[in-house]
Amino acid sequence: MHSDYAIKKRQVSTRNQNSIQDEIKIRWKSGNACHHSAQKLLPSSLLSRNIKIKILRTIILPVVLYGCGTWSLTFREIRRLRVFEKRALRRIFWPKRDEVTGEWRKLHNEELNELYSSPSIIQVITSRRIRWARHVALRGEERCI
Repeated sequence: MHSDYAIKKRQVSTRNQNSIQDEIKIRWKSGNACHHSAQKLLPSSLLSRNIKIKILRTIILPVVLYGCGTWSLTFREIRRLRVFEKRALRRIFWPKRDEVTGEWRKLHNEELNELYSSPSIIQVITSRRIRWARHVALRGEERCI
């Protein structure tokens, strides 16, 4: 009897993890579609970097991060989200001319982090998870009273 309960609990846990992974994939694909639709705006020289960053923060990232407070991420998903963010930032900040060779090159991740002063996508997800956990804990205390 006890082993049946453990097996069912594991199955439910696996199902929940798969549904979270499916939701993350859906969010990631929606973010890619949103990024693709703004693809002509981000490299444009007509818009300032500040406007492009606002487009990223207010239009693209909310599509990806919707519901992220309840996600449990695997290393693969973390890497995919970081790649997504860096790709969008590279569209905004453009390549840089190398001082030694004079050739154009992509910005390194450290350079992108210096130029983009906001928290990374993983930091935002972590803070939202903490906020969600605090909310759930406080709601639990209210129900006990």
